[in-house]
Amino acid sequence: MMISTKGRYALRVMIELAENGDDKFVSLKDVAKKQGISMKYLELIVSILHKGGMLISQRGKAGGYKLSREPKDYTLGSILKLTEGSLAPVSCVENGAVECARKDQCFTLPLWLKIDSLIDQYLEEHTLQDLIDGKID
Repeated sequence: MMISTKGRYALRVMIELAENGDDKFVSLKDVAKKQGISMKYLELIVSILHKGGMLISQRGKAGGYKLSREPKDYTLGSILKLTEGSLAPVSCVENGAVECARKDQCFTLPLWLKIDSLIDQYLEEHTLQDLIDGKID
């Protein structure tokens, strides 16, 4: 499994909004500048997060984006799955479905299923607030 820049930047954006929003809207221009992310790429990422219900937007002079919930209410898994799609280590176990014609004779399938389960469990038990607080073990 390889997390793309989209997933990594999504986490950075969410942290930036959590730390600097103070329940007010933060402009994308400010986020782009602080995080060193191009505005075009940032707009793509924020669009995904907004459509997924993770962000609230507001237009106008005091506009921008803010979290729709408290940082403790976002699992890392929910953010990464929204931006990355599947986090499966191999394609045959994506979304929990084993689609391989060789599944009944595949010696490696239990390994991939276990890795997929461990990744999912770890990311679902850690929150955005845990990242902010440095409580990732």
